[in-house]
Amino acid sequence: MKKTTSAAEAISSIPEGATMMIGGFMGVGTPEHLIDELVRQNKGNLTLITNDTARPGVGVGKLIEARLVKHVIASHIGTNPETQRQMIAKELSVELVPQGTLVEQIRCGGFGLGGVLTPTAVGTLAAEGKRSLEINGEQYLLELPLKADIALIKARQCDYYGNLQYRLTAQNFNPIMAMAGATVYVEADELVPAGCIAPDDVHTPGILVDYIIKSKVMA
Repeated sequence: MKKTTSAAEAISSIPEGATMMIGGFMGVGTPEHLIDELVRQNKGNLTLITNDTARPGVGVGKLIEARLVKHVIASHIGTNPETQRQMIAKELSVELVPQGTLVEQIRCGGFGLGGVLTPTAVGTLAAEGKRSLEINGEQYLLELPLKADIALIKARQCDYYGNLQYRLTAQNFNPIMAMAGATVYVEADELVPAGCIAPDDVHTPGILVDYIIKSKVMA
């Protein structure tokens, strides 16, 4: 059985300056309770890998507002004016990555692959400093894997062995981030006995999960 712990205890074990992946899409499928605890404990100097920075007061937007992030790797920041303000003021370093490329970089990190070849961004400013290869007459960029010290993910159901089931679009980034985080904390809406999640409905196997936290926020 996996260790079930409180959000306070889980976050207290995360060091300052950690590289962290946080699941979700515009706050949907994001572990809000764990994010609130990061803010409460003022865990800062974070490198954040996430799809987006949501909105002020929502999801990872709370970390941006609290100025706990030094560098963010994301596919877009267009819905969070505070992220934009900090970037323009050079208070926050932002690395924008095409969404499909970001997904594949995380997948490579979790699967132990050396990188992904993609034609996306060839010939643009985003290609500067990156290795390119020609294959069958076409140019591709080599995008390197992304890994993290910590992955904070959100599940609809979790059994006491850590097997997870996600709800709807929470399946987009949470499963691959569970693969790419060295230590995985799952915030679950519902804890259920082993066997309650049918094998075909297990989206992330328990072997990938280190700590379970019961959510206070349904999503």
